[in-house]
Parts: sequence; structure tokens; C-alpha cells
Amino acid sequence: MLNLFHYASLRVGEISDSPATIDSALKAGFGWELGPFEMWDILGVKTICELLQSKKITYGKWVDDMLASGINTFYSLRADGQCAYMPESKTQQIIKSKQNHITLNYLRPSKKIWGNAGCSIIDLGNDVLCCEFHSKMNTVGSEILQGVAKAIELAEKDFGGLVIGNQGTNFCAGANLALVYMLAIEQDWDEIALAVRAFQQMTMRIRYSSIPVVVAPFALNLGGGCEMSLHADKVVAAAETYTGLVEVGVGLIPAGAGTKEFALRLSDSFIDGDIEINNLKERFMTIAMAKVSTSAHEAFDLGLYRPGQDEIVINKELLISEAKRAVLELMNEGYKPLTPRKDIRVLGKQGLGAITAAAGNMRAGNYISDHDQLISEKLAYVLCGGDLSSPSLVSENYLLELEKEAFLSLCGTRKTLERIKSILTTGKPLRN
Repeated sequence: MLNLFHYASLRVGEISDSPATIDSALKAGFGWELGPFEMWDILGVKTICELLQSKKITYGKWVDDMLASGINTFYSLRADGQCAYMPESKTQQIIKSKQNHITLNYLRPSKKIWGNAGCSIIDLGNDVLCCEFHSKMNTVGSEILQGVAKAIELAEKDFGGLVIGNQGTNFCAGANLALVYMLAIEQDWDEIALAVRAFQQMTMRIRYSSIPVVVAPFALNLGGGCEMSLHADKVVAAAETYTGLVEVGVGLIPAGAGTKEFALRLSDSFIDGDIEINNLKERFMTIAMAKVSTSAHEAFDLGLYRPGQDEIVINKELLISEAKRAVLELMNEGYKPLTPRKDIRVLGKQGLGAITAAAGNMRAGNYISDHDQLISEKLAYVLCGGDLSSPSLVSENYLLELEKEAFLSLCGTRKTLERIKSILTTGKPLRN
């Protein structure tokens, strides 16, 4: 670390006028979470200078000039934004305007209005709230379910809109699998059913709240986090977002209204004269193969984001700011709540037969296991609206019940529990 500080400080004035641009280059170009001068700040500028001197390691004279002028950090926060030290002027100048850059760490101490162990609700100003996750890997448990519901309740009562976002390492790694595993081992089916229903109510609350809700995903956004995005009024995603419904990988199907939403979007994609089975197979394979987008752009191709409606932001540091801007636009356009759908076209036995036959052929060819075939059939059952005798129109609640029952039945199988255990203990999927 001392050699890093030595080298980086000597480059200021040679390849850069400011330590801030060196930090930015290393974070953008090499994926560092913190630049060298940000690390130096955390460790203490004066402390590190004394250590460098004791080791007879040279460093930039401008650092001593900064300390001599009474400035003890490379970065600071003022009311109008984040500042960085500029050696040429020997002053700290604004590099991130508060108007353009929202930093939740800076807002939280004074603007947090509610919180629990898993999330915080922060006032972003202009009648917009932010529901910020901070559980382990930002996985969705009871605290986040409670927090999202509370954020929507507060926004509906005293504010105008909501951003669901955070500035951690990942947006959301999915639902709390350990809890599902524990309840399934104990065969506490009522508790699992309650947990699934609570998750479904949360995502449906996002969809049908009386205020606009914008979700701002980045990095990993899997399973339950992806289901939140599917139900937002708008998604404002970082370009580097890896998103998908990956529940099949642990022997389950998406049950936070994700399978229901795919059935709804499948219904909306049907065009007179099209071969509907082809659209069904495409949507089915996205979930059945646990496809994860390699970027936010690819998420459009997978049907996870909506062209012309959802947005991509290149600079992740601007993500919360851009999500807030999207909420304000929806508010200013005169946001009107949506009404639950009862016109979802499902294919019934017609679609179910096609998927079941395809899964059977794959099993006969040893491309999938018996359990893969079972999961495929459960997933197809929900997407097709059950074994209805002919294509029919059904409601969202009808599909949510099918989704919940399929999830519960898979939780009761030994092979699904083996798959969940493998992910929890080794981090690797098991194909049993």
C-alpha cells in the first residue's frame, strides 16, 4: 500500500492535475472500488505520511503543502457537493455537485426517516424517497419486505414517488435461500406459503401503488431483485447489470410474481396471426435455463426490460440521481395508478402439451435430469395458466396462486433441497 501511495502521489502534476482523476481512472479502468487517494484518506493522510517518512519512501511534495495549508483530507463534503484537493490552486473544489450526484452515505445521517436491519428509507428531496437495502449481499428477507412496504406507505401518504436502489456492491442477490431451506427442512409449509405470499404482495404493491416507483439495479440483480424490477413503473439500470430469474438453478421457480409477470408479458406479446407457441417457448426458456443478462442491454433481449420505457445509465455514480429524475418526470406527467389485470391470455393444455413434450424429448436424450423435467413441467403449468381445456383469459391473482402452489410443491422434494444446500454450502449449482 505504501508503494502504491508513493507512486500515485508522484504522478499528480505529471499525468494529472488532481488526485481525484487518478482515483476515477483506476476505478473505471481497473474496477477498483476505491482509488489510492480515497484509501489514503480512510487510513489518515498525516498518519500515512509519517509512516512513509519512517520507511524512507518518497511521496509528492504537494501532499505536505496540502497538510501545511490546514487541509487534512484529499476529499471533503460541503453543502453543495463533494470536493477534492487541487494542488495547483491549493484549495478543495467541487467535483460532484449535490444536484447531479446523490451519495446515500452522505444523506443517510440527516435524511433517514425510517429503518431496520435490512434497509433504510431516505428522503432524497423534491418529494422523492429512496428505499435502500443493506442486508448481506442485499438478499431479500423479512426486513426488506417490511421496508419496501413501509417506503410505499410513507410515499403515498406524505411524498410523491419512490426510488428503490442502493450504492452497495450489488443491487440484490435474490431472496434469502437459507430461510427457505430451514423452513422446508422443518416442513413448515404454512410459513413458506406466508413468505411467498408476502413477497408477492410486495412486488404487486410496487406495481399498483398510487405513486410512481422506479427501481435502479446494477451489478448482480438476481431472482427476487429481478422480480422487483419487473414490477416497477420504470427501470433505470446501470449498463453493467447482470440480471435474471435464476430460481430454476436451485430447483424452484420464480414465486415473487416473476412467473406471473412473464405470463402477462407473454400475453401482451401475442399478435394476431403469430404462432403463439413460439413466443411461449422463448419466454419459457429464459426462466428454465436461468438466463442472466451480461449487460443491461441484453436484459431487453431477454424480455426483462421494456424497450422505450426502461433506461440505461452508463455512469453508475449517477444511477440514484437519474432514478430520482425519472420519478419526478412520472410525477410531473400526472401519474395514474394501474389497475390489476384480468385479461391475461394463457394457452392452457395447448401450450402445456408442447412444453411437456419438449421436456420429455430432452429427458429421453439425457440432456436434462428427471428433476429438471419436473421443474420444467411446474414452470410450464404456471405460464400456461394450468390445464385449461382451451386458451383463456385469467387474472393476475389466479396466476399468483398457481405460482405459489408450484413453489411449495418443489420445496417438498428432496432433490430441490439438495440443490439449495449445494448453493448455500459451496456456492455451486448442483445438477441432480
